[in-house]
Amino acid sequence: MKRSRWCWAFGLFALVCAAALPARAQDAGFVLFPKAPQLVLFPSLTQSDQPLPAEQIFVHPVTDPYFHEDAFVSTDLRMWYAYHAFASNSVLAGGEADVFAAQVRVALTDQLQLVAYKDGFMTLHPGLFHADGWNDVAAGLKWEFLQDRRDQLYAAFGAGNQFPWGESKVLQNKDEVRLWGSVDKGFGRLHLGGTFNYFIASGEEGPDGSGDHLSADVHADYRCCDWFSPVVESNFYHVTKSRDVALPIQGADVTNLGGVSGDDVWTIGVGAEIRPIKHVAIRAAWEKNVTHPADVFDNRVTVSAILSI
Repeated sequence: MKRSRWCWAFGLFALVCAAALPARAQDAGFVLFPKAPQLVLFPSLTQSDQPLPAEQIFVHPVTDPYFHEDAFVSTDLRMWYAYHAFASNSVLAGGEADVFAAQVRVALTDQLQLVAYKDGFMTLHPGLFHADGWNDVAAGLKWEFLQDRRDQLYAAFGAGNQFPWGESKVLQNKDEVRLWGSVDKGFGRLHLGGTFNYFIASGEEGPDGSGDHLSADVHADYRCCDWFSPVVESNFYHVTKSRDVALPIQGADVTNLGGVSGDDVWTIGVGAEIRPIKHVAIRAAWEKNVTHPADVFDNRVTVSAILSI
């Protein structure tokens, strides 16, 4: 638990720093503390209060919904459904999982965001067993330390903690510290982004094992018009340190299986976002694992809706 306390101490440090830097969020219409004190450290990057041109607005990540976090500060509610198919040649003997979840993001200042990034209910039906139950709950703080609207360049750092409030029968119940960094760069209507996460198991290992691991996500979208953007994304999961592993596969973003050191999952996904009315976006993507053997991840369909405030 010492690592968890260190993580939140760093988050508090980020809060202090965020109050001292100027920026304007991409699309946060609601900011909890709009008059937070500011100190301009980068005058050349000071942003206009005018809204961004529509073609410069990025699509938020679609795949890897718990851990693919862009650099922007927003206030929104995101509802998720994912159908996840396990590989038939894995030790789980095929089957599928259905996940229903909601995420809440609140812009505390123009640069600091509270992110409740993991929760939800899972129906887990691999070939070996069937179970339904609650996922772990995770939340953190994201600090957007760079916002250069002129060059469409944005960067952020985040820290969070996963609380072991989920149910072991659906391979949850793990205490974990998460550190991440995000960068986004726009080229007119084309938007590129990337996220790097590192996870540290900070509590006692459960019966299914645990371990330290990392993930990396990349994103591309193109704003064809005001209501439609195609999206391409790729996600990578790698175990760096395994502990008391019961099953020799990693859980990616689905379960808390510890995996073995060097165990990798790499996926590629394609999808799109439509924006039928203001402040509402509906997205969907199909994702496929391209590593062999496929282990816990064969393919996935993710559908989500975002209500922005």
